[in-house]
Amino acid sequence: MHEPAETLGMRPIDDVAGLFDLSGRVAVVTGATRGLGLAIATGFAQAGAELVVVSRKADACEEVATALRARGARAVGCACHVGNWGGLGDLVDRVYRDFGRIDVLVNNAGISPVYGKPSEVTEELFDKVIAVNLKGPFRLAALVGERMMAAGGGSIINVSSTGAIRPTSDIIPYAAAKAGVNAMTVGLADALGPRVRVNAIMPGPFLTSISRTWDMDLFAERARTFPLRRAGAAEEIVGAALYLAGDASSYTTGAVLTVDGGARWSMPGTGDDRTTPHPSADGTDSRGEGDSRAEATGRLT
Repeated sequence: MHEPAETLGMRPIDDVAGLFDLSGRVAVVTGATRGLGLAIATGFAQAGAELVVVSRKADACEEVATALRARGARAVGCACHVGNWGGLGDLVDRVYRDFGRIDVLVNNAGISPVYGKPSEVTEELFDKVIAVNLKGPFRLAALVGERMMAAGGGSIINVSSTGAIRPTSDIIPYAAAKAGVNAMTVGLADALGPRVRVNAIMPGPFLTSISRTWDMDLFAERARTFPLRRAGAAEEIVGAALYLAGDASSYTTGAVLTVDGGARWSMPGTGDDRTTPHPSADGTDSRGEGDSRAEATGRLT
């Protein structure tokens, strides 16, 4: 027998669509020029948000911002290397100067350089992976989160990876950094609550720029072990991001939301075959910052 809603102290929802409406809100998305980051930025713009498109290359940022403006959104590009701790304060100051506030921060940019044996990982490579995947998101969340608290609230979304919980030999530094992102998400939710919500999305395999290098026959064989039997399309990350960004998630914080078609439950790869992805390959290019798995050569886009 169900109690009436009013007996349980529940309020009726008059506008369900409004729970996902971002009209008038300012969203900063790092790694927003391609892949999952581009899909999230585009989805936010369609939901009414004003966008700050962040990536290392100014021309790539402006190209995306121009495309969003052509669709009626207010959007600006802002070049910034998220692995540069000292430069992140300048980024935050610029956004607050131009927009007056930040309502949503998406820490999406990331890198995962290709290497051979673990012993071949250099200190420079390891430090670069930690800087972009963990240190940068922490610093941005700390700087923006405190200003969000002072302004009355906001939402921070960290993009992790199923590699954090299912690492293989070819993504060890990256997986370690993303495991740190998961822990950081919970800790920041505690530090910034109750006004600011901090959550993470943990994507699995997505068909973006990285998939161009896959042996799709081998991937199809592996995907048969996934509950949904396929990789995701970039736009399939948008629903999770909209949920965490908007009022629909008003009672959600410190959560790590997995979006992977169930791939994490499949058997992990050995790391020997680099042409077919481990289930943690979250839809990003191993050559450049753009999503939560990228960069081998230092090319950050």
